[in-house]
Amino acid sequence: MTDRTFRCSRRKFLAQAAAAALAAPAVTPPTIAEPPAVSTFRTRPPKPSIEGRRPLAVVCTVYRPMSHAYHIAGRFIHGYTLGGAFHVPRHYVHSMHCDQVPDNDLSREVAKEFGIRLTRSVTETLVDDQGRLAVEGVLLIAEHGNYPRNDKGQILYPRFEMMEEIVKVFRKTGRTVPVFNDKHLSYNWKRAKQMADWAVELKFGFMAGSSLPVTWRRPELELPLNTPVEEALVAAYGPIEVYGFHALETLQTMMERRLGGETGVQAVTCLTGKEVWKAGDAGLWSWDLLEAALGRSETVNPGDIRRNVGLAVGTMPAIPPTAFLIEYRDGTRGTVLLLNGHVQDFTFAARIKGESKPASCLFYLPIPPGARYFDALVFNIEKLLETGKPPYPVERTLLTSGVLEALMDSHAQRGSRVPTPELDVRYQAPADSGFLRGSVAAPV
Repeated sequence: MTDRTFRCSRRKFLAQAAAAALAAPAVTPPTIAEPPAVSTFRTRPPKPSIEGRRPLAVVCTVYRPMSHAYHIAGRFIHGYTLGGAFHVPRHYVHSMHCDQVPDNDLSREVAKEFGIRLTRSVTETLVDDQGRLAVEGVLLIAEHGNYPRNDKGQILYPRFEMMEEIVKVFRKTGRTVPVFNDKHLSYNWKRAKQMADWAVELKFGFMAGSSLPVTWRRPELELPLNTPVEEALVAAYGPIEVYGFHALETLQTMMERRLGGETGVQAVTCLTGKEVWKAGDAGLWSWDLLEAALGRSETVNPGDIRRNVGLAVGTMPAIPPTAFLIEYRDGTRGTVLLLNGHVQDFTFAARIKGESKPASCLFYLPIPPGARYFDALVFNIEKLLETGKPPYPVERTLLTSGVLEALMDSHAQRGSRVPTPELDVRYQAPADSGFLRGSVAAPV
């Protein structure tokens, strides 16, 4: 698979995964006014009115089918399913700026149909004709599109540049509104840290990350705060940077609940090929935890993992085994294994002090075109927009952004251990991590 394929790979995210539809969900809808019950929303949903709703600005790289902007902003435009019913967020898309307009662009079509103002700059998206801040929230979705890579293989998405323009508007107008940033903050630690610092300086609600921390879990595992986690592992798949971030978030949303809360990361190592298996045999990561994690997988391939990993499966390329070894400052160890050819989902396992068996679960990701894991993400974005406060700390995304960059450094240096003194990131996880409970499907 080429780099260009990787740039739009989320469109194909989990394209081969098995999606088991269960019973009616038990999600508690947000405490906002809902439209009248609609029985045909799966086939003929009504066009949501903007009356009584608050304006949003969307700043994105592209708005094309199956892009992140299509899935996230699209739910504010069209409404979506929540708790088995048709749900319309209290905020609507007022204006949109797309950095790129590919041949399959949908922004012009959707703007015409829903009265969205398309703009030529980030600034125009946020202000009115008199230069006043004209929106009550910003969705910054810089994922997908045709962007270059650096020599470490990182895609140079303009998240920082877009955030910088948003902050300039806040300074000039003297007003701020909540901002959501999709996925990691930046490919560069200094830029990621600056983005988080701007939110602290200007005192606006800032939320970031992907759907992995808040999607459905099978079983519905929520580690209590201050759980004595001794070691944890995530089994996943995909290209190192694009899916590696998702796997790191999966790990971090569980590890941040350990005894003492999050204290930061002191060093990381990225191993590939036979070095991965050697590290497991040497005890640098746990075969037992991998076995426990794979016990939750719905896609695990029969046979020896050492033979299977490296096979091309569907749209996923033949990539050698990859291990992220994370050394936390408090001595806890975390591992991410990317196992293309053996699995095509995300599973977690942890050894808990005093427990005879590992705690484990599957992070359930319903496949496209619906990609219902975005329901979970948008549900939490709504909490940010309604309260002005992020439902979980942006420090989680800041830490995973820095860890990912350091791992890309280690990978470029052929598996060297990279100390991370800068990743002295400390925070406390919320009591409720915000993942959706119940089932995905809602039978009539």
